[in-house]
Amino acid sequence: MTHLNRRGFTLCGLAGLSLAACSNPVGSEGADKLDARVDAARDYLRNNFPSLRELFDNSRGILYIPVVTEAGLFLGGSYGRGALRINDATVDYYSATRASVGLQAGAQQYAHALFFMTESALSDFRFSPGWAASADLRYAVPSTGGSMGSETTTQFAPVIAVVYGQSGIMAGASLAGVKYSRIVP
Repeated sequence: MTHLNRRGFTLCGLAGLSLAACSNPVGSEGADKLDARVDAARDYLRNNFPSLRELFDNSRGILYIPVVTEAGLFLGGSYGRGALRINDATVDYYSATRASVGLQAGAQQYAHALFFMTESALSDFRFSPGWAASADLRYAVPSTGGSMGSETTTQFAPVIAVVYGQSGIMAGASLAGVKYSRIVP
């Protein structure tokens, strides 16, 4: 094999593995198992961050992504899956994917929840073919049980993201550029 053929073969193999990893995860994992992970994520947030109670009480819907795995070495990506809950009942399943290029090295896992504070934001999310986190997203970062207060910047935001449970060797976790897509069990 020539050098070019090996490189092409390697790239095709990596692309095939990436596509296999992004296949319908709910069907292979099972909706029941994913719902159990979402229940655990919800309970963890409620029990460990009581300052989020106002968000729980006032949100129109919450998307829980219990585990996002991110890795990169100049080129990077992340993937996670979860469920959208309205009135604490699962209405849809979603995946969250992101690709990135830049000065990065490492791997990490984290969880996040998107609190949809308005009917309009929830409707835009649910009925778009693929929703990308944008400038409308505001962060509430709970580092300890009582530290996250409702700030003026988040009180009137249409979508509030809570990123928690980080572990790994990459610095920070951002949802900028994350694309959310509905998946069918």
